[in-house]
Amino acid sequence: MASPPDTSKTIKLERYNSYIRRLQLTKLLHSSSKLLFRATILIALVLIIVFTLNHPPLSDSSTTNPSDVGGVGGSIHHHSFLSTSLFSSSFSVGGGSWEKQVRHSATPRRPNGFSVLVTGAGGFIGSHCSLALKKRGDGVLGLDNFNSYYDPSLKRSRQKLLQKHEVFIVEGDLNDNALLTKLFDVVPFTHVLHLAAQAGVRYAMQNPQSYVASNIAGFVNLLEVCKTVNPQPSIVWASSSSVYGLNTQVPFSEMDRTDQPASLYAATKKAGEEIAHTYNHIYGLALTGLRFFTVYGPWGRPDMAYFFFTKDMLQGKKIDVYQTQDEKEVARDFTYIDDVVKGCLGALDTAEKSTGSGGKKKGPAQLRVYNLGNTSPVPVGRLVSILENLLNKKAKKHVIKMPRNGDVPYTHANVSLAYKDFGYKPSTDLATGLRKFVKWYMSYYGIDTRVKKESKLFNQHPDESGA
Repeated sequence: MASPPDTSKTIKLERYNSYIRRLQLTKLLHSSSKLLFRATILIALVLIIVFTLNHPPLSDSSTTNPSDVGGVGGSIHHHSFLSTSLFSSSFSVGGGSWEKQVRHSATPRRPNGFSVLVTGAGGFIGSHCSLALKKRGDGVLGLDNFNSYYDPSLKRSRQKLLQKHEVFIVEGDLNDNALLTKLFDVVPFTHVLHLAAQAGVRYAMQNPQSYVASNIAGFVNLLEVCKTVNPQPSIVWASSSSVYGLNTQVPFSEMDRTDQPASLYAATKKAGEEIAHTYNHIYGLALTGLRFFTVYGPWGRPDMAYFFFTKDMLQGKKIDVYQTQDEKEVARDFTYIDDVVKGCLGALDTAEKSTGSGGKKKGPAQLRVYNLGNTSPVPVGRLVSILENLLNKKAKKHVIKMPRNGDVPYTHANVSLAYKDFGYKPSTDLATGLRKFVKWYMSYYGIDTRVKKESKLFNQHPDESGA
């Protein structure tokens, strides 16, 4: 009987062919995965480039809804992580759309108009000055970090107001050297109005580092960039009446001593004046310091007494009214925002050109400092009385001694130098200015309370004259 055929070779061959097929399939799947991965990366890169070129830069340019701006609980504009990432990509490669908006905002419309970088443009004084400059035909670019020292929604509302007038605010920090350098690369600014700062006397006891970072380090970083650009801009910047500190000679004159600051805030502002002197002396930067005296008005700061007095009085809460340690009334030289804006623009208009180039001084440069006040100190009790009449509310006053937190009991500005050099003449008395503030406050927060007519208020307070 014949033996069965040997099939072992056939079985081995089939196993080998099967192995080869599996190996080829594995290679094919591996290759397909690599191809799919590369295609996904390519598509993602294309999408990022498209979004970078077309994404609206930094701020919301849509039409503002009044309910988003005025009322309590209005929507607050926040930038998403995506938009921030896209801005970073746009910024790093030049960002055509972003640069176009920066240039458009900073380009003057009037002949020989200024191109002004306004730091702190989302702030109280900064937003008012930006609007005034834009309305007269100057180019204005804002810079603000929108910090949370006070409610950022108020700053965002100011930002939306400026957007309506084509003022673009770049969101960034003074200590970001790359950003500042980029801005000066894109725009040859003729002037800088430096109003960004950490404000507030009392907050310095809670967060002193923020004052050093902003008022000193931030100012130095700005001057470092300004000294190297060509042409160098002329710089007008915000000092403070706080630099007079423990000075007792009144009214405060620019010739008085300022070496006895009573608060860290005041000390950083005094340091700023000395730093300004140094950069003027070494690098030829033209610098003008403005010492503001208790600025108030519409769109003001919620940490100021007139603002939170209004809020607390409407809510029926007690307000703390300070007395000095010897039981005298605290008084302030309250200065209305419109008067301060005129002073800021006057300082810009009379600022001479810087004399340096490429970080080297070519000749003597202008260095100035001015008081911008109202020249009429008013006791805080008088402020409360005016608010009572405007709000038709009786204040629940809690009279206490002024704590030792750096506040000074009395301020009074001598503005003769500012009047002589650029015609600064404040014209708004406290009663008129507070009436305008209260009208804005009621509108902004949607409060339906009748404000007394100006004529009636003047009849009750004939002593409230102008400067």
